[in-house]
Amino acid sequence: MAESLYLLVVRDPEDVPEDLELHGDGRRFSPGVYCISSELTRSQLYHRIKWQLPEDAGLLVAPLRDEPKFKGQDAGAMAWLRTLDLS
Repeated sequence: MAESLYLLVVRDPEDVPEDLELHGDGRRFSPGVYCISSELTRSQLYHRIKWQLPEDAGLLVAPLRDEPKFKGQDAGAMAWLRTLDLS
């Protein structure tokens, strides 16, 4: 199965465990915001992340068709995106 790129947002960054398993090649872009390249479907990824968070944690998982445009994120975020084969 081909990998898909996902945006993951956890509403309250303090809900994210230090050992959060991203289930793919993922990187934190800023507190509570991650980008993940994964072979999982959106639903599979959503549930695997959800099970690692507190029950009332706000969570968003959305597929990305292209590399996101961004500014002011963690150092190395753009360099990491450039390492992915998104073709």
